[in-house]
Amino acid sequence: MRELTGKVAVVTGGVRGLGRQIATALRAAGAEVAITGRDVDAVAVAAEEIGDGVLPVVCDIRHERSVDGLVPAVLERFGRIDVLVNNSGIAGPTVPLWECSPGAWREVIDTNVLGTFLCCRAVLPTMIRQRSGSVIVIGSATGKRPLAGRTSYAASKTALIGLTRSLATEAGPHGIRVNLVSPGAIDGDRFRGVVDAMAASRGVPPEILHREATAGSPLGRLVQPEQVTDVVTFLAGDGAGGITGDDINVSAGLVMY
Repeated sequence: MRELTGKVAVVTGGVRGLGRQIATALRAAGAEVAITGRDVDAVAVAAEEIGDGVLPVVCDIRHERSVDGLVPAVLERFGRIDVLVNNSGIAGPTVPLWECSPGAWREVIDTNVLGTFLCCRAVLPTMIRQRSGSVIVIGSATGKRPLAGRTSYAASKTALIGLTRSLATEAGPHGIRVNLVSPGAIDGDRFRGVVDAMAASRGVPPEILHREATAGSPLGRLVQPEQVTDVVTFLAGDGAGGITGDDINVSAGLVMY
């Protein structure tokens, strides 16, 4: 199916991991895609490997001046922007709050929250002129349930819930939809890295954390990346035209609200 043919999507943090998988899925669905990243070479290589119709844009979403160059670059190449996927984010430190430095805390908030704000702020005027658009924010189940040692990350992802709901209310009259996708633990290198760090901080084997990660899931398993990318692709398309301000859990039942 090529349900996104004719649409243009921007995926922040599209160089690796989930962001790259989202960009690949959107391109496979027919969209032309721009991906962002901070490393010139890495962005270029990722765009080439994903395939034709992918524009690499060097952009540090934490900085307004850098984000200001994103929209002109995409419009020059594709002429419009229909979808913005705010995927860029960092896991941050795995320490108790009282051991977290203000600099480490600020880096998480600046990347996960400020970066989302700056990208939405940059792209929305174009969508408003078009009277259409879909903004998708990648949150986390951690934004809705406690996770010891991850306060900065949890705070940033909880903030995105409020941002999404309020922005959906503001942008709706202009024909723009805004939704949040909240994945649970996604099987992959990033999850394993976080588990290893948490295990080290607690002085327990990583296998214990792996079991804990799925213990609260009715399905008893981790989320696969394609289960997230399928939801993002759906939200990007016209079939999701009646959905806005929503928070869609892709967590194998870990959270249900």
